[in-house]
Amino acid sequence: MKKIMWQPSVEQIQRSQMFKFKEYINTNHGLNLDSYQDLHEWSVNQIPTFWEEAWNYFDIIHGEPYTQVVDDVSKMPGAKWFAGSRLNFTENLLRRRDEKSAILFKGEGQPVRKITYAELYRSVAQTAQALKDAGVEKGDRVAGFVPNMPESIIAMLAATSIGAIWSSSSPDFGIKGVLDRFTQIEPKVLFAANGYFYNGKAHDSLKKLEGILNDLSSVQKVVVIPYTEDEPDISTVKNSILFYNFMDNDVTSIDFAQLPFDHPLYIMYSSGTTGLPKSIVHGAGGTLLQHLKELCLHCDITENDTVFYFTTCGWMMWNWLVSNLAIGATLALYDGAPFYPDSNAMWAMAEELGITVFGTSAKFIAASEDAGNNPRKTTDLSSVRIILSTGSPLMEENFDYIYKDVKEDVQLSSISGGTDIISCFAGGSPMLPVYRGELQCSGLAMDVDAFDLNGNSIRNEKGELVCKQAFPSMPVYFWNDTDGSKYHHAYFDKFENIWYHGDYIEISDYGGVKIYGRSDATLNPQGVRIGTAEIYRVVEKMKEFNDSLVVGVQKEGDEQVALFLKMNDGCELTEELIKAIRLSIRQNCSPRHVPAIIRPVDDIPYTINGKKVELAVKKVIHGEEVTNKDALANPEALECFKDIL
Repeated sequence: MKKIMWQPSVEQIQRSQMFKFKEYINTNHGLNLDSYQDLHEWSVNQIPTFWEEAWNYFDIIHGEPYTQVVDDVSKMPGAKWFAGSRLNFTENLLRRRDEKSAILFKGEGQPVRKITYAELYRSVAQTAQALKDAGVEKGDRVAGFVPNMPESIIAMLAATSIGAIWSSSSPDFGIKGVLDRFTQIEPKVLFAANGYFYNGKAHDSLKKLEGILNDLSSVQKVVVIPYTEDEPDISTVKNSILFYNFMDNDVTSIDFAQLPFDHPLYIMYSSGTTGLPKSIVHGAGGTLLQHLKELCLHCDITENDTVFYFTTCGWMMWNWLVSNLAIGATLALYDGAPFYPDSNAMWAMAEELGITVFGTSAKFIAASEDAGNNPRKTTDLSSVRIILSTGSPLMEENFDYIYKDVKEDVQLSSISGGTDIISCFAGGSPMLPVYRGELQCSGLAMDVDAFDLNGNSIRNEKGELVCKQAFPSMPVYFWNDTDGSKYHHAYFDKFENIWYHGDYIEISDYGGVKIYGRSDATLNPQGVRIGTAEIYRVVEKMKEFNDSLVVGVQKEGDEQVALFLKMNDGCELTEELIKAIRLSIRQNCSPRHVPAIIRPVDDIPYTINGKKVELAVKKVIHGEEVTNKDALANPEALECFKDIL
């Protein structure tokens, strides 16, 4: 019997926006939908009607109405959404212009900075005019090499208000990692901070910026945001100007460019650890609608919420977080190390800022537990009503930790989607219970399924995550993919007219979703598949290890499971411990997937966004080249795996 960790009360359900939306649909269509399952079933059976109602319910600001919601939901890729409509993404995010707090910014070691909606609007207006004066036009690219700070949001909103396309990366990216991304899209203007704070130290970005500009000839203007210094010396940065000088004008209003629904808004990037990152173009209208659905309905966020997500500007969760401005909520931004000055820092910040929606990663939750944090006893988290987690599968034990040591009365909502769709396939619902180790549901109007290798729909079995009908936040196209072949190859080669996502999942009879990791990293010894997350779930219970990574390696004509362990201080990988590991995996996971190879390593490689890089490790073990090490937070860790077998 699956364990329920949290259950909403009848009052909580009826107070939620998901419930109100369900009643709105019932009223408009003479229906009697009762449960979330009813609403979801209706949404995937009536996709055009669902999205039309979402447009109306969220009161999308637009300059021209649509003539058709969608031409063909079975057409993937290529379905056309809200034809004829014209709108502006930024106008929808800046509909509020009063003295309510729009942003609370806490940089590492810095006092909290508050920006109101009125101040945000004025700053965006001034920056938008400055971009126009710099020659930026509709369709031009504006890029950010920036920390997660208010000026990054201002720059993005200013660019998109005039129809430019925004793309960003975090300042902890290496020069090559930035160039691998930005040379593809050729930005006209580049925003960059002079530096950033991390783990108690100020880090200079200007030297790195100079190196980037040497190979990024498209940039005509560099706007430097003072952060670690009030008056940084930018004399060596060509075509540069300080941010406050750049926006030095008297403009107080924004002439929002009215653009087609699918006008490019963001260029996002795949992790790119095994090749050049894919440049994924997302449209303004699809991003806006999908985000409002997820934030308002699935997360139940209102203007009364203070929303935090631990993210950088190089991860899609930053874009997702910023969209909360459309609701009138307050954004809580943090930039810096999550465990500085101590391992309880983020939980303490939640108390300090009155955060109601706390977003983080599975890695952070596991690390918080490993550090011995018990916020339930040390920190007042009475404001927090929902904890969000994404980036990698959330283990069953992570659920136990949250409800035992963090907060008992909280909705723990694990969500899963990705940069590819700038949103979620599965996530939470305020109308449903939280089951241990599961995502609560598939998203509304997301026709998510699990397929076996033959393309058959399955339940209560592990299979491939697919989506069988189109949705508005599908990529508009890939940059520099003139014939669409890269786009098609990424998602549609496996099943015709079916989105193949590359995640290994299980869907229950009641609609709960369990993620087992990337299917391209699935272990397959003797033809029996298992997700890597299942191995991690067992191994990471053992206190002798700090971290682990598991891959399948080709050996003796078959795939063998290889487990690599980063040991805790004072611990040694003895024969007795190896026997205990194998026994635990045999008893708690699968006898067919007991690792044939177990080795200690000095470190485990991660992407900058906090994901284990199983495929890159697999390439190193098999003597293949990893072409984009700059996408890694710790590329030196790959050296541990050379000649390890």
